[in-house]
Amino acid sequence: MITRIAHIGLAVKDLGSAQTVFETLLGAHASHVQRVEEQKVDVSSFHIDDTNIELTCGISPDSPISKFIEKRGEGIHHIAFETDDIHAELARLKAAGVALIDQEPRMGADNYLVAFIHPKAANGVLVEISQKAG
Repeated sequence: MITRIAHIGLAVKDLGSAQTVFETLLGAHASHVQRVEEQKVDVSSFHIDDTNIELTCGISPDSPISKFIEKRGEGIHHIAFETDDIHAELARLKAAGVALIDQEPRMGADNYLVAFIHPKAANGVLVEISQKAG
């Protein structure tokens, strides 16, 4: 079962510049900056109440974020929903016939397990399912 919106992921070309823009817009500093080698991205997170804005920048041309920006430009990349049991949620979605990009969760930013649903299964929106690891 989905318990909340975890974050909104934004694809950006220059993490430092985007971070400055969002620090100005939100009146707050990024709460966390991290490199996620497996996904070839740097991530800067802003916590707003119970939700996060996640600025994501590719660190190589073959990063999914770099490819996304090349095709579509900067902007909203995905919306993430949190669950208490990512394995059960993926099984439920698969049984319902939802097209999954990830059959099994992998490690994402901020110590979360993540898995993505294909945008074709969600009206063109890339959806991430996430669960706090450990």
